[in-house]
Amino acid sequence: MIESMMSEMEAAFCKGVFDKETVFRFYLEQETVTIAVGPDGYRAVRGATPEPVDCECSTSAEMFRKIWYDRYRPGIMDFLGGAIRCDNPLLLPGFLKAFGR
Repeated sequence: MIESMMSEMEAAFCKGVFDKETVFRFYLEQETVTIAVGPDGYRAVRGATPEPVDCECSTSAEMFRKIWYDRYRPGIMDFLGGAIRCDNPLLLPGFLKAFGR
């Protein structure tokens, strides 16, 4: 799933959502991806990078698939119930917007 998502990101990227580089790290079961989103572009790397992150998020691959492909919008119960663990959930809507989601 990570490969297909990463291959779709370039065509979907929307400039200007973030005014400075913002780094996201997603833990999806056994896979990790680090995505730095800036005003004019983004950089996606499989795995963890040594740079500090602005938002770390851990969820199942199925939940991420629902969010990315089915446009599911998690509610408070997804976070409180543990389906999604995130240290800065307020950044997640901007991440989705940056990729036309």
